[in-house]
Amino acid sequence: MTDVAATEPEALTDEAILARFLRTKNQPTGSQTLGFRMVAVSQAEKMVEVAFDAKAELLLNPMKQIQGGYLCAMLDEAMSVACMVASGMTHVAPTLEMKTSFLRPAMPGQIKGIGRVVKWGRSIAFTEGELYDPEGRLLAKATGTALPTPFKSYKS
Repeated sequence: MTDVAATEPEALTDEAILARFLRTKNQPTGSQTLGFRMVAVSQAEKMVEVAFDAKAELLLNPMKQIQGGYLCAMLDEAMSVACMVASGMTHVAPTLEMKTSFLRPAMPGQIKGIGRVVKWGRSIAFTEGELYDPEGRLLAKATGTALPTPFKSYKS
């Protein structure tokens, strides 16, 4: 008789997941461009808090505000990472579609992001994300659908 528990990988704690993100040396270039940093993780709530350092020299539109496409990328990053966390770091979740609402201009500097998984199914995940300025004002919101894909099956 085989002890099943001995063959299954041990579940990661929230603290272990956060530490993994903070110490990674392989951060994707897109994440680097956005100034992405993980702040908090909750597997139970299927939620992450992230921070972005929105650099003026990279992300501004002619009105000296963060260009909307970069805000979409920030929301996508927060929601996608929430999917990884919700899966216990066993899946990626490429975005299938996303809808974004821009509520106020975003200026260069620190931007707080919240990403959450509303529903994790066998073939689809429903996600939400918000971005906030340093004063806590809501800048943009998004909803999305993603395709849960085991890490080992993912081909870039």
